[in-house]
Parts: sequence; structure tokens; C-alpha cells
Amino acid sequence: MGNIFVLGTLMALATSVASGTTTPPCSVHPPKDASEAQLAALAKVPQADAKKAALTAIKDPATVKSTELEAEHGCLVWSFDLKVTDRSGVQEVQVDAGTGKVLSVKHESALHEAAETVKEAIEPKTPIAAKKSTEAKKPAETSPQ
Repeated sequence: MGNIFVLGTLMALATSVASGTTTPPCSVHPPKDASEAQLAALAKVPQADAKKAALTAIKDPATVKSTELEAEHGCLVWSFDLKVTDRSGVQEVQVDAGTGKVLSVKHESALHEAAETVKEAIEPKTPIAAKKSTEAKKPAETSPQ
């Protein structure tokens, strides 16, 4: 009888993961249609603190290529594209905008980054996807050494 319960629980969990109905591991879940101003109001962690956490998560010297406050997979995150010295592509670091905890670090190849840029160029801009800052707007900052 216990095995049936465990099997049923595992099947329910697998179904919810496959359908995307699980709650993401983050502290702030903004509404899907939230404006840029609403997202900013929901963010408890300042951009500077999130940037420090992102740069600390990368062990090698890195510069901030872009930063945005966005709702991704139901979570409000500060998303940083960091250019690591002597490495192609970027490290994308997502920081929980409510706690400052690093939620993910993943490498994006130069090809993936280019495809993402093209995708963003052809999709209509939404407040959620609006860039907060880019390297072109201010000098790149390096990670502490």
C-alpha cells in the first residue's frame, strides 16, 4: 500500500513539473502583465546588491554586459549577462529580486547569445523584457579580484 502512495505522489509531481504548475524556487511571483514600474516596486533587493551577488557567483574576473529586472518563469529576478575574461559567450546569472540569492548561473555561447539578441529584436517589447541598463550606457564594471 505504501508503494502505491509513493508512486502516486511521484506521478503527480512529474505531471506538475511537466505542465509547469510547480512554484518556482523564488520569493517574488509578479503578475504576468506587470508593468516595469510594478516590477521595480516588487523588487526588495537593489540592483547594486544583486550585481554584487552575481559577480561573486562567478569565480573569474568578469564585466557586466547587461542587466535587467524581469519576470522569468514566474519569478522576479535580476538577470545579469557577465563577460568572463578570456572566455567566449557570457555567463547569465539570475538573482532573486526578493532575497538577493543567486538562483542560477549558466553559460550562454556566443551563438546562443546572438540568437537571443535576434529573438528580442523581432519580438514586441514588453515592460517585463525592457532592458534596465547595458554596457553601452555606462562603463563595464569588473568583479572583485
